[in-house]
Amino acid sequence: MELKKSPDGGWGWVIVAVSFFTQFLCYGSPLAVGVLYIEWLDAFGEGKGKTAWIGSLASGVGLLASPVCSVCVSSFGARAVTIFSGFLVAGGLMLSSFAPNIYFLFFSYGIVVGLGCGLLYTATVTITCQYFDSRRGLALGLISTGSSVGLFIYAALQRLLIEFYGLDGCLLIVGALALNILACGSLMRPLQSSDFPLPEKTALENVPDRYSIYKEKEKDPEENINMLEKSYSGEETCKSILANGDCKSESLLHKNPATVAHTKETETYKKKVAERTYFCKQLAKRKWQLYKNYCGETVALFKNKVFSALFIAIFLFDIGGFPPSLLMEDVARSSNVKEEEFIMPLISIIGIMTAVGKLILGILADFKWINTLYLYVATLIIMSLALCAIPFAKSYVTLALLSGILGFLTGNWSIFPYVTTKTVGIEKLAHAYGILMFFAGLGNSLGPPIVGWFYDWTQTYDIAFYFSGLCVLLGGFILLLAALPSWDTCKKQLPKPAPTTFLYKVASNSSNV
Repeated sequence: MELKKSPDGGWGWVIVAVSFFTQFLCYGSPLAVGVLYIEWLDAFGEGKGKTAWIGSLASGVGLLASPVCSVCVSSFGARAVTIFSGFLVAGGLMLSSFAPNIYFLFFSYGIVVGLGCGLLYTATVTITCQYFDSRRGLALGLISTGSSVGLFIYAALQRLLIEFYGLDGCLLIVGALALNILACGSLMRPLQSSDFPLPEKTALENVPDRYSIYKEKEKDPEENINMLEKSYSGEETCKSILANGDCKSESLLHKNPATVAHTKETETYKKKVAERTYFCKQLAKRKWQLYKNYCGETVALFKNKVFSALFIAIFLFDIGGFPPSLLMEDVARSSNVKEEEFIMPLISIIGIMTAVGKLILGILADFKWINTLYLYVATLIIMSLALCAIPFAKSYVTLALLSGILGFLTGNWSIFPYVTTKTVGIEKLAHAYGILMFFAGLGNSLGPPIVGWFYDWTQTYDIAFYFSGLCVLLGGFILLLAALPSWDTCKKQLPKPAPTTFLYKVASNSSNV
């Protein structure tokens, strides 16, 4: 089906609403894993670096698998992928309640839940971009606040559930809540039209009637074989199958009927073998051509210097910018901040301010006079300064202030798809976004363990957050240098390769006479 023009409203607002709630239910616990992190430290007695792998895997695995997630969304649609991700998230959370050791949590909470989150995120972003064009920044900002509101609520909810039902009971209840993703996913109606063929197949209108085309998604192999049978003329059949046997068959025609029937069966069998062999060769050619096209598109993406700088920036940003949301509670405990001083959990402050940041930055991205790329760079540079200030915060008030600043700047996730779309074009969004999310997942997976290892090594978070700030600052400057010559270079869409068409010539009726 051919995608309709983005309606910028209508059912798109339903898509925004259900995407908001799916991200709320899916990301609430993984982003508020800092509450569980402290419990796991006490329960299993492992080091901070090793224990941090649980939360980092939950956030990183889904992003690492983004290329696969993009293929799944393109192949099966956002609705099916969202429903499947709901099963993964709910099942992984419930399974984690039975974890006997930290290594089991690496799989159940880190990999299973993380993969579900990655699938859901790609599905919600892709379908929202399809439904919105001029209001895309606002729509992405709204749906991405779902994860931030989830962080704000789940931080307090998980702490309350642990107090009443223990760690295992908390994970069971949170997993049951995640099953509501299935209902939300059922409302994600694809933006399709049955009145028009796929864009890449419109070129077939100009193909003469004497040609047939092999369709990649043909469901019935026999239809392909019947189609290919037409491509064999009488002369080709004589040469490839019967060779010199035609004369003998003619002589037997008046001698032995049984021999004639046997000869015809042999002819039919050999003909079908030849046809199916030919079909398999063409199918292999088609798959190889698709693989070459994918590799060619990937190389073309990296020839865009802004895109190349973008993947470096997102990788360094996630190494340095993600650890605070996971470790800030333990930072406060390591700084001897008394629990009586906690007016609100620091993770909750990060969550609510991230929601505010996503919404405000998303709105700003829709203003034509604001350069979205420079806005993104500004958030990186300011965040690096806030990260370097964490070692100087020794009270709840200063930690809460820095948590709010970091949370607001982390809201730049809402404009990241917008920047990607402007860089490579909407046609390449799924492909490019999958690559970028892979590097983001790599940074997410490495960031918290690195910070934890720094603490295990020095028994302080000072060097760890200096390192985090430096990473984010470096990524911001690299992206700034790549974008300085002209923002117009970012708006140039990559050339769309012409669709590869495999044509099979059908012999005319005159050739069989």
